[in-house]
Amino acid sequence: MGEQDFDVIVVGCGIAGLAAAVSACESGARVAVLERAPIEERGGNTRYTGAWMRMKSDSEVTDDFEEHFAVNAGGYIDPNLIKGAMAPSEQQPSILRALSYVDPNVIATFAAEAPGTLAWLKTFGVRFNPLPNAFPTSVQPRIQPSGGGLALIEALAPRFEQKGGNVYYETTARSLIQDESGAVVGVKAVTRGNHPVELRARAVILGCGGFQGNAQMLTRYVGQRAVHLRQMSLGSHYNKGEGVSMALDIGAAPCGDYGLWHASPMDPRTRHAGSSVYIYPYGILVNNKGMRFVDEAPGSTDETYESIAREISSQPSGIAYVVVDATLDDVPKECRIVYSEQPPIEAASLSELAGKLAIPGTALAATVAAYNGGCVPGTFDPRKIDHLSTQGIQPAKSNWARPIGVPPFKAYPIVSSIVFTFGGLKVNASAQVINNDGDAIPGLYAAGETMGTYYSSYTGATSVLKGAVFGRIAGLDAARRAAAV
Repeated sequence: MGEQDFDVIVVGCGIAGLAAAVSACESGARVAVLERAPIEERGGNTRYTGAWMRMKSDSEVTDDFEEHFAVNAGGYIDPNLIKGAMAPSEQQPSILRALSYVDPNVIATFAAEAPGTLAWLKTFGVRFNPLPNAFPTSVQPRIQPSGGGLALIEALAPRFEQKGGNVYYETTARSLIQDESGAVVGVKAVTRGNHPVELRARAVILGCGGFQGNAQMLTRYVGQRAVHLRQMSLGSHYNKGEGVSMALDIGAAPCGDYGLWHASPMDPRTRHAGSSVYIYPYGILVNNKGMRFVDEAPGSTDETYESIAREISSQPSGIAYVVVDATLDDVPKECRIVYSEQPPIEAASLSELAGKLAIPGTALAATVAAYNGGCVPGTFDPRKIDHLSTQGIQPAKSNWARPIGVPPFKAYPIVSSIVFTFGGLKVNASAQVINNDGDAIPGLYAAGETMGTYYSSYTGATSVLKGAVFGRIAGLDAARRAAAV
């Protein structure tokens, strides 16, 4: 494959890349998609996700949508800077436009464009359904496409090809090409066998995920505990961070917390994507020393599972075990959420269970005894926050605290899975990448996890939705640019 010329080049073939490619094609642009994976694995993380979306219906986002982003927008920002954040981007000082925080204009656009984006996806045959039991307890509703993320790939990829779009599989983007004016005008890439190729275009859209598949970048930004993180899906291994790196190399501004990741408590034995374990609020979590280390039930599961998964990653060898007893049978089945296909480890006594888990039996017995001593009488209600908390022990357990002592005893191993990384590129509401001086880099766009959006806590069920919304926005704007150049 020699040098090729297009209107728009899209890097990545997940929901962000395909939404960008299809929308640009619909606007009359000649579009090429570069995809590291072979055709049977196209789609990255999107291919394997349930694609949950933080919406009350396909026409309305949740009540807390913008508020949750605002609370987790980027740390303690100088009020002298943040006071101008609500102004239109073009009226903001350049230092604010380049600041590593979540621009409220971007989030307002996200919320406003989500319903229209789902309506657009429905024109390709995608259907959305309520998701009533994603977690044992939830404070916000969710919907999902019928068939999950794979249904999005199977709806959009054929449509792109039918419209004459070009997909270069097993092709990896390595660096961006700029002209004398600083505009991005193409991509240098390698095909199978490490053969170099250049593709030229009037705009480039980076929709190739984060860097969770890159051990070097994970260790650099997340730290040594990154070695213990389990990839949530096989698709994660294709996300090696080139989209982020190549843009930073030409002066793009960073955004999102580079030291954090979207975490979920996962059974390390599983062979399946998304095999999270959510029964820990009804038992206790112990590390491989047999000791509790976290409040297992600080609040609703959908709002707290990520912080607990990160605590697990900080434990020795990055592993923990949820221990329950026969009273778990009292919990309604719809609250006993375990997505792993692997069975629990079961034993007739705590001593036997400790042996099977290879943790100190004396320590586990002492931990359970101390926990039981902190449990007090009260009304146990697994369907809602019941405030049945321990007394006089550390760490406390804030809800659903009942003694453990009725055999048989069961346990699941849990590690922190990495779904995607938070660190990415600063963009404006048109998905244009911003440089470190606060200006848009002409011809360069980012969508999905390549754009940095999250700090502190993931706004649950917004990742796939963000890829669809800003992929479409980027595709439309890039096509307009190509037509005007």
